[in-house]
This record gives sequence, C-alpha cells and structure tokens, in this order.
Amino acid sequence: MGDHSIPEENGGDPSSSTALDIYPLSCYYFGSRDSVSLNTETRADRLLRLRANYDAVGMRSCVAAVIVVVFVSQNYLLQVELFKHPHLLLLQVQNSIYRLPGGRVRQGESDTDCLKRKLESKLSAGEDGRGPDWEVGECLGMWWRPDFESVLYPYLPPNIKRPKECTKLYLVKLPPSRRFIVPKNSRLLAIPLCQLHENYETYGPIISGVPQLLSKYSFNMVEP
Repeated sequence: MGDHSIPEENGGDPSSSTALDIYPLSCYYFGSRDSVSLNTETRADRLLRLRANYDAVGMRSCVAAVIVVVFVSQNYLLQVELFKHPHLLLLQVQNSIYRLPGGRVRQGESDTDCLKRKLESKLSAGEDGRGPDWEVGECLGMWWRPDFESVLYPYLPPNIKRPKECTKLYLVKLPPSRRFIVPKNSRLLAIPLCQLHENYETYGPIISGVPQLLSKYSFNMVEP
C-alpha cells in the first residue's frame, strides 16, 4: 500500500500547526431567558442606517466571535450532525438568519472589551459577572464593506480609501465549563465545520469562510 502521509516539504507537517483545545458540548450548560426585541429592518433599511451612521461617526467597526466545540455524546440541547467533529457556535434568529456572536464597537472601546460585552449580553445574560471571563484570542480575519452596497470582501481593495464598515473575527477559547443563556426567540446552534465550508447560500460569506480561517489549527479534543 502507498504512503498517504502529507509530505513535510510541502508545508503539510501537522506538527507545525497551532493546537487548539476544544471541549465536548456535554461540558456546557445551555439555557434560555426572556425573549428580546429583534431588529426587523430590511437590508435596504440597514444600508440607509449605515450611511447615516457613517456621516455621523465614520466607518462602522464590528467584532465577531469564532467559538469551536466538539460533539461526543447525545446529552446536549443543540443541533449537531457529526460525531467527534469540530463545530462552530452560531446564533440563529427568526429561524433563518445565522450570525456569529458579536456586534458594533462603541467609540473609544477596544475590540476585546466590545466582544466580551457582546458575549455577556448575547450568550450569558443572567450570570451577573459570576461566570468565567471570556478569553479573546487572535484576530483570524477581517471583512470590509468598501461602499454602501451590501457586498463584503475578505480584503480591502487598494483603491478604497474610505471603507464604510470593517468586521473583525476573533478566536474565543472556551474554558472546560460555562453556562450559555440565550433569549427564547433565538437559538444557539453548533454547526459542523464541513457543513459551513463554502456554503455561502445558507450561511453567507463570513460564516462560510470560517473553516478556512481555522485551517492552520489542529484540534485537540479534551476529554471531560
């Protein structure tokens, strides 16, 4: 039989990747809280708001969390599909819109502080600061909106001097245990990375591009 190992001279040595510890879903508690009002504006309305905000304060800056877990048992409250496969945590609103947890950065606020604030409000409301701190890691990638149209790019075109929006994706590492509390009119889902890959139609360009951003990591499943 042939040797199917990845040649080191081609940069395929698995030992050269960065190890990322991920924990089973069974390590975490998932609960719900009262529903919150959802933004029902259309895409056209959102772009009009983006234009107004840009005129007032300049480029809109957003942050989003990339949180990876692994599925190893049936004792969980989330939708998952593949056994012992890395899954990405996503929020689903209105039963159709998928989002990475995160949001807009306030003026004078750091990316890290904003992301921790958004994670507290969207994923662990009710903890009153008693839960473990969110560990925000490196920036995995950036998406740009060059103009007021809806198209996003994973790079800033060189001819664009005044982009209208920038979204930064940060790796967020989970501790061995945590409580996730989300509004009843939202769902917290764990979606296999292989299902997200290049699935632009369902998840949009940012989420479907996450598996590629994580390609430099080797996943180390930590048994509870």
